[in-house]
Amino acid sequence: MIYTQRLLLRQWQQSDYLPFAQLNADPLVMEYFPRRLTRKLSDEVADKMQSLIASNGWGFWAVELRATSQFIGFVGLHSPQGLPCCPCVEVGWRLAKEHWGNGYATEAAKAALTYGFETLGLAQIVAFTAVPNLRSQAVMLRLGMANTGNNFLHPAITYGHPLQEHVLYAIARQQMNVEGNGSAK
Repeated sequence: MIYTQRLLLRQWQQSDYLPFAQLNADPLVMEYFPRRLTRKLSDEVADKMQSLIASNGWGFWAVELRATSQFIGFVGLHSPQGLPCCPCVEVGWRLAKEHWGNGYATEAAKAALTYGFETLGLAQIVAFTAVPNLRSQAVMLRLGMANTGNNFLHPAITYGHPLQEHVLYAIARQQMNVEGNGSAK
């Protein structure tokens, strides 16, 4: 578990699955993904994230508000496969829209970056998103990440689809001030 001032990043629980499916079905949350997820597919994604955390000790953690224990989405680290930027470890997030604008994505992602650099000993962490996703790019900038200029066509998205081109951001360990960004327990 990773604690920040307002958030807890933790292993997935069965009670997270319904609110996770709801956010995956939300057209605004999924605006920069090729499609929204059915309940079945959303559950499979949560199962996979839970399994990776159980195997590796890290991954895309479920995020809850410490004050209320409410599940609000996920934030964490992942080793994607089959992308032009691989091998790499990415930081990523997806939060329910009612929790946007509170700085939660940035707060949790800083804690995930700290974990990646301090606990995993990574030298660099990347983030990527579809070119039109300016909200996520703004989070990347707040994290101190820089646009690498190495855009790529996401191989899992149909050729010519408006979301196929992705921007790639990166941050190196020495670029990040890791003090006070979260503590693992």
